[in-house]
Formats: sequence, structure tokens, C-alpha cells
Amino acid sequence: MKEFLSANKHRFRRITAITGAGISAESGIPTFRGAEGLWKNFRAEDLATQQAFHKDPKLVWEWYLWRRNLIETKRVNSGHIALAELEKFHPDFFLITQNVDGFHAKAGSRN
Repeated sequence: MKEFLSANKHRFRRITAITGAGISAESGIPTFRGAEGLWKNFRAEDLATQQAFHKDPKLVWEWYLWRRNLIETKRVNSGHIALAELEKFHPDFFLITQNVDGFHAKAGSRN
């Protein structure tokens, strides 16, 4: 990829990357959907809504604490690092993600 970008850098004014849960799956963080997704074993309505919190705040807090603790045991992967390197390489790079694990920032992404 570096060779391609180096050879074609003048052709790309802006680069935008969009990531979701899949980029952190390689780090061992389960996704929400898919064959082994978290919503296969849990219902979003029971854990990730305002109504769920009002119904059983202890359960919801435990759920998020479990997720936070899991994330703390994992590390960034080559995908996070590659995007951070791409950002350093190209002056007008923008990263869009819905992830809350902080791995893009830990890998060095700033935008």
C-alpha cells in the first residue's frame, strides 16, 4: 500500500477511512453482529437502551464494566497501525469510526 500511495500521492487530495467493529475483531474484541457477535447471546434491548438501564441499572453497569475490562486486556492490531501510518503519510487524511475502544488513538491516529 505504501508503494501505491507514494507513486500516486499527487492523485489523492483527501483520503477518508471508515471503520467499525470489524477492525478491532482482530484484536480479540467481539463484534456485536455476525456469527459470533455479542447480540447472538445477549439482547440489545436488555443491555444497551435507556429503558434497560431504568429496568435493571446493575445489570447494565455490569455489562459495560465487562466490556471495558475486556478492552483493557487487548491491544491495537496491524489495521489500526496501518491507518495511523496512512494519516502521517497523507496531510489530508480523515478517519471516521463508531468504535469506542480507543485503539485508533492508541495506534497514533489523530483525525
